[in-house]
Amino acid sequence: MPFWKHSRGKKWLALITLGAVAVSVPATAQVKPGNAAGANPIIRDKFTADPAPLVIGDTLYLYVGHDEAQRDEMFNMREWLVYSTRDMKTWTEHAPIMNVKDFKWAKADAWASQAIEKNGKFYFYAAVEHDATHPGKAIAVAVSDEPTGPFVDARGSALVTNAMTPRGTHSWEDIDPTVFTDDDGTSWLAWGNRQCYIAKLKPNMIEIDGPIREITPPHFEEGPWLHKRGKLYYLTYASLDRKTQRDEHVSYSTASSITGPWTHRGLLTGSGKYSFTIHPGIVQFKENWYLFLHNATLAIGDMNGAIGRRAVTVEHLQYNPDGTMKPVVQTEVGVSIPRVR
Repeated sequence: MPFWKHSRGKKWLALITLGAVAVSVPATAQVKPGNAAGANPIIRDKFTADPAPLVIGDTLYLYVGHDEAQRDEMFNMREWLVYSTRDMKTWTEHAPIMNVKDFKWAKADAWASQAIEKNGKFYFYAAVEHDATHPGKAIAVAVSDEPTGPFVDARGSALVTNAMTPRGTHSWEDIDPTVFTDDDGTSWLAWGNRQCYIAKLKPNMIEIDGPIREITPPHFEEGPWLHKRGKLYYLTYASLDRKTQRDEHVSYSTASSITGPWTHRGLLTGSGKYSFTIHPGIVQFKENWYLFLHNATLAIGDMNGAIGRRAVTVEHLQYNPDGTMKPVVQTEVGVSIPRVR
């Protein structure tokens, strides 16, 4: 596919086909991988993208976007889905947690999301296309009493709009939210495309508290993810060196403070197979660390993987003694075999 079709510009935005019909899914349907349990892709009956893991007790919940692109469509995403596991091999599908129509002020695009627990409630942050009152991409926030929903709009308006980040260069910079709560209980939101932003959240989790700062690392494209291990903060993201790379890779930076300064650490992974985009999600679960990604290797019926038909994968993640992350090789076996210790 020519590179211009991948670029996040007006050409491909004009090609997106919008939809508004939710798909009803049995709440306890089981995903049955074609290979060993835990092999990649981990979800094989739907095209899914932008994985965001959340651990609650002995269960890992995985929030994903639902790719529904037909034939030569670029992106057609209307709803967000959630899966759960207790063993990283058997995944339970729950009912869709939200449709983009549930945000009355949004007009399209159920793009990348992440959920977090705070004060006994679950907050869900997602990228959508705002209606004409605030043109451009925006960050929405919803709330639920349960990790599997149902989620409802927590504000009745966008948490972040394009007008709030005037330093940016384009109207789709306010996408791909990641949310992180530090040891002192303070929660932070980061997001962006081409420019990476970070802001503190108020304790109610639905308002920005203070200034929006830009923390754009080298070759930042989109899909930031914040996590902490020990005393070190990590900013992992989809990167693109436009001089040498055709597809997105995963890079990361580290810092001793959530506000930086951030030290660039280079590549964590290569590109997702057959996919221009890639989206990292990192979590510790039952003493092991995992890196969730997506590629475009899945075929369902006569529909092959494509830029708008992606598939979520997971790999073991390991750290060096100095806290840097060991490079991850993407595989078909995934976590179906124990990690090398």
